[in-house]
Amino acid sequence: MSDSATSGVRGISVAAAFAGMRSVAPVVFRAGCPDCRGRFELAAGALRLAIGASSRTTFYSFTCPECGAAVRKPAGERVVELLTGGGVRTLRLHSTV
Repeated sequence: MSDSATSGVRGISVAAAFAGMRSVAPVVFRAGCPDCRGRFELAAGALRLAIGASSRTTFYSFTCPECGAAVRKPAGERVVELLTGGGVRTLRLHSTV
């Protein structure tokens, strides 16, 4: 990096860098249960994302808060992008071949 790219950025504290920032509302995801047909919102911590080698092995899962069913749904590229961006824990599946 050249000196000109960093000029004016000396001596700033963490507190000063984050001064004025507001807290951000937690991300919630809308979901539905195929068993009880319930519709609800889930926090990122209630979801799990598994990324496999193909679209058939890439999915997200959660437990229905209304009926307790274990739900597993396919996750396309856009869903993967939204879930990872929203802080959902991700498991990368490796092939055994």
